[in-house]
Amino acid sequence: MIVSMKYPIAFFGPSLIFIAAALWATDAPFRSHLTQTLSSNFIVLAEHAVDLLIALPILVWGWRELKNLSRREWLAVVFIAVGGSALASVAFTQSFHYVNPSVSILLQKVQPLIAIALAWFFLGERLSKNFWVWTATALFGAYLVSFPGLVPQLYEGEAFNPNTMGVILALTAAVLWGASTVFGKFVLQKVSFQMMTSLRFVGAFIFLAILTSAQHSFPAAGTMTYTDMVFIGIIAVTSGVFSLFIYYYGLQFTRASIATIAELGFPLAAVFVNAYFIASAPVPGAFLGLVAGQWLGTALLLFAMLMLSRVNQESTAIELPAARM
Repeated sequence: MIVSMKYPIAFFGPSLIFIAAALWATDAPFRSHLTQTLSSNFIVLAEHAVDLLIALPILVWGWRELKNLSRREWLAVVFIAVGGSALASVAFTQSFHYVNPSVSILLQKVQPLIAIALAWFFLGERLSKNFWVWTATALFGAYLVSFPGLVPQLYEGEAFNPNTMGVILALTAAVLWGASTVFGKFVLQKVSFQMMTSLRFVGAFIFLAILTSAQHSFPAAGTMTYTDMVFIGIIAVTSGVFSLFIYYYGLQFTRASIATIAELGFPLAAVFVNAYFIASAPVPGAFLGLVAGQWLGTALLLFAMLMLSRVNQESTAIELPAARM
């Protein structure tokens, strides 16, 4: 059916994506515990196994929707499942072996620009002057949140080392994540947000099972504790299937170019999670865990998101399948 972008959900669509992206950051305290005894590949596989309990019944129940997908849309689904859910995380993590984390994090700031370019090329999205003004504001705000002193700060013991391989891996992750946003919007033209979420988890689980088996990354029998299993379950639900349901529901009503900016809710939430749940010592001059530059960045990012929600609402009408309401 045709839904006018004046419809209220068009205003709240970017906010839903922002909330979903913020939920992605909530797994950090649990993940830091799990990585002490389990391999990264197995942790991600175990999360997807839990998500599969919800995703697979949706896939079986709504299998008729799959008839709507053409070859191009199936390729997009495979790209999202393999590239966005698995390879991007692997490339980003692997980049830490070649460059310091500050360089990898800094390079992720190009992800929205990649997604915007792909949205223009693949989806034909045309962007207004107001979009660029508030996008620049949001990106600057996100930069301040990560680097309140304007200059990327090295972690203790780091040396600035922009190794070519590390840069390539970090940029590969940025491209895969940015493209997944655009291709997700593309597939949502044919299937419901529930089915899109299901396809992503099922496809990623199959790929991760093969990858983990090939690398022999399964833990020895009896090494997983009850706490490990509880933490995996929490991650799978909060930053996994639940957040992606919210994300893809909001993406139905949001331009991909605006959605990629809304995903900056992730680095913003990550700073708060680090300040309140991970940091071992208070930061000098911080107020409620954040320094002045980070509070300024937070304000700029939130205000820019409000204005981009208005830009999204004022855009031209879009066509959405009735099943997604």
